[in-house]
Amino acid sequence: MITPVIMAGGSGSRLWPLSRKLMPKQFLKIASENSMIQETVLRLSGLDVATPLCICNEEHRFIVAEQMQAIDALGSIILEPVGRNTAPAIALAALSELNAGNDPVMLVLAADHVIENEAEFCRVVASAESLAAEGKLVTFGIVPTHAETGYGYIRAGAQLEARELESKPLDAFSVDSFVEKPDLVTAEGYLASGEYYWNSGMFMFKASRYIEELEKYQPEILKYCKASLKHTSNDMDFIRVDADAFAACPDDSIDYAVMEPLCKAQGSDSVVVVPLDAAWNDIGSFSAIWDLKEKDDNGNVHQGDVLSHGSTNNLVIAEQKLVATVGLDNCIVVETKDAVLVVNKDNVQDVKKIVEQIKALGRTEANIHRQVYRPWGHYDSIDVGKRDQVKRITVKPGEKLSIQMHHHRAEHWVVVSGTAKVTNGDDTFLVRENESTFIPIGTIHALENPGVLPLELIEVQSGDYLGEDDIVRFEDRYGRA
Repeated sequence: MITPVIMAGGSGSRLWPLSRKLMPKQFLKIASENSMIQETVLRLSGLDVATPLCICNEEHRFIVAEQMQAIDALGSIILEPVGRNTAPAIALAALSELNAGNDPVMLVLAADHVIENEAEFCRVVASAESLAAEGKLVTFGIVPTHAETGYGYIRAGAQLEARELESKPLDAFSVDSFVEKPDLVTAEGYLASGEYYWNSGMFMFKASRYIEELEKYQPEILKYCKASLKHTSNDMDFIRVDADAFAACPDDSIDYAVMEPLCKAQGSDSVVVVPLDAAWNDIGSFSAIWDLKEKDDNGNVHQGDVLSHGSTNNLVIAEQKLVATVGLDNCIVVETKDAVLVVNKDNVQDVKKIVEQIKALGRTEANIHRQVYRPWGHYDSIDVGKRDQVKRITVKPGEKLSIQMHHHRAEHWVVVSGTAKVTNGDDTFLVRENESTFIPIGTIHALENPGVLPLELIEVQSGDYLGEDDIVRFEDRYGRA
């Protein structure tokens, strides 16, 4: 049985303003009605796999848990205190399995890829499992469709013996080298040679084999990953590692730390590339979304409330408002509740430069959407003034906000739908639809949804400071007190 390891890190800054630091692309519904991380797990249904092990950073933990629970795939979730790239993250997964007395074949997958031909994907992975079980470190090379300069490449060496599944052979090759992102002329040469594959970032190997090679080539990574797992703590569905030990770990990718030095070792055939031709896409830019979606007669992809006249070859995404284009060609237009992006498709790789400007200005739009997700539900900041702020709050059934207090603001709550159980100082009472209550400054209070339907209310804050850090939590079921 294969153990999937889902790498759910990354910021997806080239998909701003859809993707933000606290809600990056892997948690968005970009290619289907499911989020990208959900699709990553669901496409494994054709394989004999264990419950996936997810690795994410601290601030995404509740999103991962909620989205995995929604597809009945909630397993262990390892939390990275800080980002240290893929080599240490995979080491945490492998060591966790070995510490539990297991040595599975691990299938390492990024949470933000699209694979349209899922049957072919499952066929190739199932065939390659035997290679991993024999001790090979398998990487999946995407059969290139064009001279792409945005991907790293893998050069195939000698062919291994053919493997078959359902009478269809599976090719496998030793890896001659890993190659950095090329310029266009070099990429065209790679494509013409037929010897190169795109580096997908997907791998498969036994947990013990990865640790064996990591110890050989990057012992410092292994040292600190082992140290970080000596003092773990379980928090609901989450595994917390020692923050100080993990922060001391070197930052390195699996490619640089293990795969490249191993394939360069003289006479080594431990690293194997298996070609994958399954309509793979890493959705690295808005142009990739345009490529993926069905287009109208003018080459446009419209999502949301969009009108166009004389416009061609555009991707227009409207989340809240009517977006109209006239005479526009070869562009990306993305409208969200708090930001609008307009970019020529030839320049989509530079969207991250705008994100850098936003960060440099100290603005919040790089980090969060106007609608902010919490483990109990979400809130939408409808309007903000100098001494007032209006939010629409949605609390999921059975969930409760922390018992808390604010030093600088009072709050008025008006229930729009559902029933709220309110703690206001020493009193606890129900507030129903079209009823309201007032929370004075400095009063300990809490909000809970005791019903089976979502609770929606309007919150009006007033005071001399309205920041989210004006909160003292006394008790919290999500471990934030």
